Amino acid sequence: MKDERGAVIYVGKAKSLKQRLRSYFQAGSVQDVKARVMIDKVRDFEYIITDTEREALVLESNMIKELRPHYNIRIKDDKHYPYLRLSVKEQYPRLSVVRRVEKDGARYFGPYPHSGVIRDLQKLLKRIFPLRTCNREVAFGVSAGRPCLHFHLKQCPGPCLGTVTAEDYGQAVKQLELLLEGKHDMLLASLKLQMAAEAEALNFERAAFLRDQINAIQAVVERQKFDAAELLERDAIGVAQSLDEACVALFHMREGKVVGRKTIFLAGTADQSKGEILSAFLAQFYSFGPSVPQEIILDDIPADLSDLEQVLTRRRGSRVTLTVPKRGAKKALTNLASRNALQVLTERWRQANGKNELARRGLLELAHHLGLPSAPERVECYDISNIQGTLSVGSMVVFNAGLPAKKEFRRFRIEWVEGANDSASLHEVLTRRLAAHRAGDAKFALLPDLIIVDGGRGQLNAALDALRQEGYAQLKAVALAKREELLFLPHTAQALALPQDSQARYLVQRIRDEAHRFALSFHSQLRQKRARASQLEDCPGIGPARRQALLKHFGGLEEIRQAQVEELAAVKGMTKAAAESLTAFLRSES
Repeated sequence: MKDERGAVIYVGKAKSLKQRLRSYFQAGSVQDVKARVMIDKVRDFEYIITDTEREALVLESNMIKELRPHYNIRIKDDKHYPYLRLSVKEQYPRLSVVRRVEKDGARYFGPYPHSGVIRDLQKLLKRIFPLRTCNREVAFGVSAGRPCLHFHLKQCPGPCLGTVTAEDYGQAVKQLELLLEGKHDMLLASLKLQMAAEAEALNFERAAFLRDQINAIQAVVERQKFDAAELLERDAIGVAQSLDEACVALFHMREGKVVGRKTIFLAGTADQSKGEILSAFLAQFYSFGPSVPQEIILDDIPADLSDLEQVLTRRRGSRVTLTVPKRGAKKALTNLASRNALQVLTERWRQANGKNELARRGLLELAHHLGLPSAPERVECYDISNIQGTLSVGSMVVFNAGLPAKKEFRRFRIEWVEGANDSASLHEVLTRRLAAHRAGDAKFALLPDLIIVDGGRGQLNAALDALRQEGYAQLKAVALAKREELLFLPHTAQALALPQDSQARYLVQRIRDEAHRFALSFHSQLRQKRARASQLEDCPGIGPARRQALLKHFGGLEEIRQAQVEELAAVKGMTKAAAESLTAFLRSES
């Protein structure tokens, strides 16, 4: 689905596109808020036919990953997580940190939660398994020049000297692979046997090296184990939801041990079930990952479970099982993942609430400077916009607890005032707003603790007059001038300048700017609408009723201009003669 700019705003799949679209657009169909908002913005469709539902699932996940449509569930953090890359195709492989997984024959381990973890791990691995880091052309028996500092620090065996065989070097590579695969027990058992053999052969220096290597590996190994009967590759996934986003916690388990944890945030999850969120996450996350585990255990049943299993099985090359455990150790794992997801989401909200604290401080400072008995919980701000007195509009924005409450924003067409008179227009807007409250209009049910008007002393006096006229003189009102950023208060000749670095100053500026933006956007909409209708008004035989019917049917002047005579004549209230006249008129105007 595309909007008026041609941007993709939603990607979906269906066995029957006709039935799927009917569910969105049929009159009387039940839709959630998100779907209703999305449908209002759809202007065009594009569709792709696939042979199977599984192909559709893969295509959908790839397109969401690539296009990031606003109304799809999608992984929020689009950064590339770090991986360890082992270039096993080279005769003397190298270990490096990369951000992208390529199909180059190398082995990739990860992804890791952040670069700090992987850098520390890489440093430790250099001490345990010294491998080269340079990109020199090296071969046994051929010297490539002087060795680098890593050789002297014993962090590289120095294959550039031509004295290290590929077999000896490959032994360290195999051991490193075992460690990164999570097969710690197998690796440690092998090293202990080698250490014993070297000690028996009186090679005490080599035995001591192996002893230190074993101790270092044991320091790396994760000690936390779970009661897992099968020693296989497994991921455990849990989900936590808030109003507008979700958090997925994923535990990587190898050989019965937790070898890594990551958390991923997803946007576009409002009004979505946990199963729908899991389905979108699985399809997107594992679509570009280096590996898919044998088993993925989940805290809820994902949508498209069987199709997902088949897609992931094909990516892995062997069977992948998705399960939702009900009891036992696996259930404990998914519970742990869910608790982690909830904890991370809670911490994210706490950080976000830092904004709330700043807003609260701003309100307290504002109350102090204005001499109010308490911080104003509800602040309303008003602004007027027009061009040389035409299409005058007013805006009312609302901030609750220092944060915008956009559902309570209101717009007004100025009806009583002729020409460019901001003070009179402001008087009209406040009069209509307060009269609506007195009449019991639910849209204006709450009264503000503080009113801010954009302007100076004249605008403030107009606002105070409207308050007295409507019987609400007890409401507090101030005016904020744009240029000087001064607050004008009632019954005070001297304007108030808030401290430059105060949260109160930042807050009132933000409120005023939001009111200005809201008024300008409404004024822009009216100008565009007027421009579209102006040419139709000049066409003979096209009155208000026909003009409205044409715009409603085609959506805009350009669409009407491109329509055929037969299409124009089919609109309610139109005739063939009127359609021919309109077509000739628009062609002459273009």
